[in-house]
Formats: sequence, C-alpha cells, structure tokens
Amino acid sequence: MRPKILIARAVFPDVIERLAATFEVESNQEDRIYSAAELAEKIRDKDGVFITGSERMTAETIAAAPRLKAICNMAVGYNNIDVDAATAAGVMVTNTPDVLNQTTADMAWALLMAAARRITESEHWLRAGNWKKWTYDGLLGADIHGSTLGIIGMGRIGQAIARRSMGFDMQVIYHNRSRLTPQQEAHANNARYVGKDELLKTADHVMLVLPYSAQSHHTIAGAELALMKPTAILVNIARGGIVDDAALIDALRAHRIAGAGLDVFENEPALNPAFLSLSNVVLTPHIGSASEATRRAMANCAAANLIAALSGAVPPNLLNAAVDLTLRQGA
Repeated sequence: MRPKILIARAVFPDVIERLAATFEVESNQEDRIYSAAELAEKIRDKDGVFITGSERMTAETIAAAPRLKAICNMAVGYNNIDVDAATAAGVMVTNTPDVLNQTTADMAWALLMAAARRITESEHWLRAGNWKKWTYDGLLGADIHGSTLGIIGMGRIGQAIARRSMGFDMQVIYHNRSRLTPQQEAHANNARYVGKDELLKTADHVMLVLPYSAQSHHTIAGAELALMKPTAILVNIARGGIVDDAALIDALRAHRIAGAGLDVFENEPALNPAFLSLSNVVLTPHIGSASEATRRAMANCAAANLIAALSGAVPPNLLNAAVDLTLRQGA
C-alpha cells in the first residue's frame, strides 16, 4: 500500500502529478482554507502532509494524526508548525530555504523604492485626476542612493539585500543574533555590525529580514520607532508580528517616520484596516516570493522533502534533526 498524503492548498498540477507517482494523494485544488478541525480530520489517516504558511500544525493537530511521519512546509518560515510537538511525536518537519532568497531580496528593494519615492501615493494622486502641473515640491521623497541602509536579520536574504545596495553606493549596517564572518561582511557591501538601537538611530532606511519567534515578536514597537529618523523608511519583508502594527500606524499617522513598505502583517490576511487610510505606506499581500519560477522551485523543494521523508531517506531540508537521529538509531 502506498503512503497517503494531503496537499493542503492548491499547487501546480505537475507537482501533484510528481507526488501522485509515489503516493496516494488527496489534494485541495479548490484551495479552501481548512479550519483546525477540518485539517485534523484530513490528516488523521495520512503519512505525510504538504502545507503552506496558512496551515497551523499545532500540538493538538499533530496528535490527531497517529500515522503522520512528515510535515513539509512550502515556505522558509515555519512558525506555523509546533516543531517541538512534531519532534516529540517522531514527525519530520521540513521547509524550503534558499530557493527564494533572490526573489525576496528583489521584493524588498521594490518596497523600499516604492515607499521612499512615494510611488503608490503618486499613482493614486494621478489616477484621481489631481495632476494639473509640475511643481518644485510636489510629492518629494527620499533618496536611496548614497544613504545608509540598516538590515535587522542578516541571513541569506539579508545578505542578498545588502549586495544589491552596492549599485546605489550605500553604506550598510546590520544587527543580527550573531555577527557575520569578515568575509561575509565584505561580500555584503562591507556591512558593519552594530547594536539595534544604533542601527535604528543611524539608518535612513531599515529593512526587517529576521524569522518570527517569541523572541522576535514586536522587535519593532513604539520605543524602537521613536529611535528612528523622522525621514526614515521601514520595510518588513519577513513575518507579521515582528512589527507592532498598531504602533507603526500611530507613527505613520503622526509622521514620526516618513513611510513604510509592508509585505507582511499581524493576523494576515486580516490586516489592521487603519493601514488602508494611510498614504505613506506601501502594502502588498505577502508576495515576497511570488515569481512563477520561485514558487515552482518552492513547491518542488517541498515535494522532494516529502518524497525523501516517506521513502526512508533524510529530507534535504530537515528542521528537527533529533527525529532523524531517532530514525537512524532505530533502523
């Protein structure tokens, strides 16, 4: 009997075909978001599950699936999965790192440039019929070139963002849980490690590229926003919850910072509606990795992880190595 898997969200048909060659597949091509109870019921008899960031694999959900051996997330972040509970239950957890680094870095720059140069605000103003003449002070924004870029979270995506700054003749400062090697710093436009407060006070533009965790919750809140320059732009390309959205709305409304570019939000997709009334924020619906080539690479990476996990091999992107060690010891 072939292993049974659930594909919890719609995905490219050829990826389903790839998985169907090995597994008995139940797929959700209608793309309905399952409730917690529905998801638990769907995976009750499954050996593996292919999920996205919208499915929450809690301890209770995992406990409801006694046959489950692998949870394969089509995302880099995995704060939607209780990894400790999965490990305790002997369930492998994987993600899709690296394949989206460059595309997400591109998106970070798109948000920065759009927010700094007031692109969204300008387009709305133009579409409303307000453009009657050129004026010397019309819709003045901030320069990117020659400015100081502060990056909080200097992993692979953060370093890719820093490398792009070389073309804009920028200075790069960064804050991270651990300092990069001198070689990595040199490759990232000679990035300089600083404390978080110094970064917030010094940077003309601040980009957030750190993973979400209990420790990174509200890394940027009212006190941090108060340290930033009134001309500064904040970009969050990472995860909702890293920024206190209510505090950011207050700061944008009062023009305590100049603007923001946001691809992620607390409680998304139910973002705080107050954002919609602000002209100095660029809003996108979590599309940092949304190129066709990258999304296909992510889907195929998740599929490869699932095939390996249920075929007795170690998945390429195993997050909880303790499960792998247990499996090998028991083999």
